[in-house]
Amino acid sequence: SSVGKAVRFKESDVRAMGRTARGVRGIRLLADQRLISLIVPEDGGYMLTAAEFGYGKRTLLSEFPVRGRGTQGVIAIQTSKRNGDVVGARQVFEGDEIMLISDQGTLVRTSVDEISVVGRNTQGVRLIALRDTEKLVGLERIVETDSSTLTEQ
Repeated sequence: SSVGKAVRFKESDVRAMGRTARGVRGIRLLADQRLISLIVPEDGGYMLTAAEFGYGKRTLLSEFPVRGRGTQGVIAIQTSKRNGDVVGARQVFEGDEIMLISDQGTLVRTSVDEISVVGRNTQGVRLIALRDTEKLVGLERIVETDSSTLTEQ
């Protein structure tokens, strides 16, 4: 969520429904919170979280306990005056590259191997240097295919 919370639950906890159904609650959000990302994790890897003032971190997916859906979740990254709200979360693997995108058009491509692996209840490290009024608005995992073209995932 935008306040740095994450919930992990089994796919089997979400029953199949028709396309006109409203669905089921995955995470309980308060009035000023919003959902940032939905990740269907592959085996292994890390969750990379990034906050609006350019800070972020990698955390092992195994640090996120499987719980029931509909809870407020566990802390994935601390949001603070330094970090701001969470703007992106992606599953990444060693050797991957990511693209960080600011609201003023700054793009930075970096290897996830350069980002520290830390626990869930921490603030993280600087991912991108931003100007005073600039904010991070997104992050994308870059996957290179065999034909040397880039695809977004």
